[in-house]
Amino acid sequence: MVFSDQALYVGEFRHNLDVKGRLTIPSKWRFQGDEMDVYLALPNPSGFITVYPPERIRLLEEKIRNISMTDPEGQRMLTAFLSMAHKFGCDKQGRINLNEKLVLHAGIEKEAVLLGAISSFNIYSPAVYEGLTPKGSDDMTELFKKFDL
Repeated sequence: MVFSDQALYVGEFRHNLDVKGRLTIPSKWRFQGDEMDVYLALPNPSGFITVYPPERIRLLEEKIRNISMTDPEGQRMLTAFLSMAHKFGCDKQGRINLNEKLVLHAGIEKEAVLLGAISSFNIYSPAVYEGLTPKGSDDMTELFKKFDL
């Protein structure tokens, strides 16, 4: 089994959920071994789903290990956060099934927007996605300033 340590998720893709509620992952984002349960989908507080590949999951595991069992607030937040988590792989056609909690959290009904975030990717309902994207040249200018491009 070969996992990509050089994952680069970029671009925007729009796909419909099929009749069984499956969503196709872009072929550019797939890698050998992704048919196993290697992805972790989590609810993003901004109302969409963030999907982590194996490399990012390892980083997340390290951070979670640092939350003390004697930290009641940390444990409460961890419980709420992970109660909607979903671990999955792709089928042979590159489709995934997301759990119902995540789909409801993101407000996805038929169409989903998948957006690369370099080392992870996000899944949005079209309405949430449109509300978060830059609207004009001023927004793009600010974005370039922020990243010093």
